[in-house]
Amino acid sequence: MSTRAPASIISEKKQGISASLKDRLHARLVEWFDVHQRKLPWRTTKDPYAIWLSEVMAQQTRVETAIPYYEKFLAAYPTVHHLAEAPLEGVLGLWSGLGYYRRARMLHRTAGDLCRSHSGRFPRTKVELETLSGIGPYTAGAIASIAFREPASVVDGNVVRVLARIFNDDADGRTPAGLGHFRSLADALIHDDRPGDWNQALMELGATVCTPREPACGACPVSEWCEGRRVGTASDLPRLAKKPKPIPVAYDALVAAGPGRVLLAERSHEGLFGGLLEPPLFDANPTLSEAAFTAGMSLTGALGTVHHTLSHRKFSVAVHRATQPVDGVPALPMSSAYVAFHLVAWPLPEGARVSTLARKILAFSLET
Repeated sequence: MSTRAPASIISEKKQGISASLKDRLHARLVEWFDVHQRKLPWRTTKDPYAIWLSEVMAQQTRVETAIPYYEKFLAAYPTVHHLAEAPLEGVLGLWSGLGYYRRARMLHRTAGDLCRSHSGRFPRTKVELETLSGIGPYTAGAIASIAFREPASVVDGNVVRVLARIFNDDADGRTPAGLGHFRSLADALIHDDRPGDWNQALMELGATVCTPREPACGACPVSEWCEGRRVGTASDLPRLAKKPKPIPVAYDALVAAGPGRVLLAERSHEGLFGGLLEPPLFDANPTLSEAAFTAGMSLTGALGTVHHTLSHRKFSVAVHRATQPVDGVPALPMSSAYVAFHLVAWPLPEGARVSTLARKILAFSLET
């Protein structure tokens, strides 16, 4: 791939983005957004709390997946005060299945901070928003520009892709230096007029037209100014360092169930799956056998293996059933990952704080 930008664009970037290019891009893209934007529930509000919630939920999650969670969450906790006063267990329960549970814990913590330090009122500028724990540059820019019309930029993967292609820019958007470069470029393009719509239009263009593979240049409202399209590099941009492959990890799971109930372990609130419930996981089969024996239970052979992949880990879990129903909470040894064991109703009640991996294990052992 040729990563050399044309002289005209090199000149533009050296001198700063010209006012004429900035105005042309802004007018065309915002006009396109007015007509072609997807009808998403958070686009009908300027409430900073609802915007904050939508941005956090949509990070690392498909929009279509996030929508029902957003609607349920907002119905349960309609204001930041409701969220701050809610028990963390309830918050995690509503988040169950959405993944990346640290987001839910940080939402809850930040809501508490907002209510204690700001009486539940969101700061109106990106700089002030970034002083809150759990709110970084991207989320702060989205809240400030959409809710308060501050000309503050946002940069996510979609924005990096769009800017890299428009300017035929081969900076690596996954490195700190490359991300800083694209943030500077986004800052130079932000407009005083409708900054929130501009930011959303950039992200929408990346999500629906300027997609990672086979960008639909013929449907792009700013294709006439796209140097990547002109020189034929658009499909190869942005340049991104390869993500590390997920690390394989293996566990044994103990599923001990009696009539209408199942034994679940509660994770420590720090670390992976923090605060969630799951069938107890053990590092190796001898440890599992020892634990079951100590608790007065014997094991069947492994029923089979459940596989589950996160961005950074690839789980292989051998699933075992206890041969006798649980009669009270057994005295299983307490792993450093767990803080308590509980007997929970089966089938699981709605809103149970259980990860997708745990649901897979339970479904595999109790529904087949």
